[in-house]
Amino acid sequence: MTTKKSEKENEINFEEAMKKLEDIAEKLEKDELSLDESMKQFEEGMQLSKQCKEILDDAEKKITILIDNQEKDFVSEE
Repeated sequence: MTTKKSEKENEINFEEAMKKLEDIAEKLEKDELSLDESMKQFEEGMQLSKQCKEILDDAEKKITILIDNQEKDFVSEE
């Protein structure tokens, strides 16, 4: 019996995703892959790129919230 991994378990951190993207770019630049393998690598790279963007967007939202809260605390103390 196999268990399905949760979304959290399947998530990759930003650094891991960037490393994989770099590896994919190197493979594609070498021009040694077949067309099918190049397409698979490109598709994986696009998915990783999307994940990186989502991670950065989430971080930006958290930072904005923290800054807004800090500004509210600063203004209310005056």
